[in-house]
Amino acid sequence: MAITASQVNELRQLTGVGMMDCKKALVECDGDMQKAIELLRQKGQKMAAKRADRDANEGCVLAKTVGNRGAIIMLSCETDFVATNAGFVDFTNSIIDTALAQGIVTKDEVMKMDLNGSTVADAITDQIAKIGEKIELAHFETLAAEKVYAYVHPGNRMASIVGLNKAGYDQVGHDLAMQVVAMRPVAIDADSVPQEIKDQELRVAVEKTKEELIGKAVDAALKKAGINPAHVDSEEHMASNCSKGWITEEQVAQARQIKETVAAEKAAQLNENQINQIANGRLNKYFQENTLMEQEYIMESKTKVKEFVAKADKDLRVTGFRRLELGA
Repeated sequence: MAITASQVNELRQLTGVGMMDCKKALVECDGDMQKAIELLRQKGQKMAAKRADRDANEGCVLAKTVGNRGAIIMLSCETDFVATNAGFVDFTNSIIDTALAQGIVTKDEVMKMDLNGSTVADAITDQIAKIGEKIELAHFETLAAEKVYAYVHPGNRMASIVGLNKAGYDQVGHDLAMQVVAMRPVAIDADSVPQEIKDQELRVAVEKTKEELIGKAVDAALKKAGINPAHVDSEEHMASNCSKGWITEEQVAQARQIKETVAAEKAAQLNENQINQIANGRLNKYFQENTLMEQEYIMESKTKVKEFVAKADKDLRVTGFRRLELGA
């Protein structure tokens, strides 16, 4: 049967798929609109399967609040061209708006959620057919508190939501949400850092401390022997500097011997109490740089976030936060 331009246009309006693909679907389905829609969806499913192993490192990150609830979403795609397209941003907005309106809290629930007559999973498949890129709901997280504030950094690449134990502090909430986006804290304070992260950071600090103490002993021994430590800090440098005449073959051999002997001697003499003291100092510095309350407030130098919050209200507390960033 003959397919009219109005039929093609109607199918395009319903699916967002290109005119030629819509016409082909209608021809294949003898003008049956519902069958054509289903055919295009199957095409989207096949395309999704074909592109499943592609990287989707671009996308749109949004955060919104409704009353005492907030949500943050990352819808991923393959290219920045698609990520910044108004239609893609609108689609992301429609998902988070609907999820917030329905009180949905998990990513799995979002995928099953009704969105304009179809599930979000099917709607994403339709978008894949329309756009021709891998698209996936990478993250969806929520937060509940007495008052939740959201901040989306210009460009929709990173965003945050922050919960407070009191309402009525809109500027504070907004600034804290900006702080979370800008400074990437891992927790509210040291007590809320997961123990596995504390253990890992302490192990790293201990190893780094040992390496530095051994390195200082080796450098001191090299300097005492009249050898510049920078000239022999790697086999590659030793070969290069020797060929340039900056050090001799004898100095290279002597440096190797010193590095091996002194490193072994110093490692055997390391003071565990000293190492633990230095490592714990490094762990405390990690907390200062990576926990929200201990960070320096971005809007006021030499002021910690906890001091900024206390200045607004000594009983004001951050109860939680969520943060998403493309590529993080």
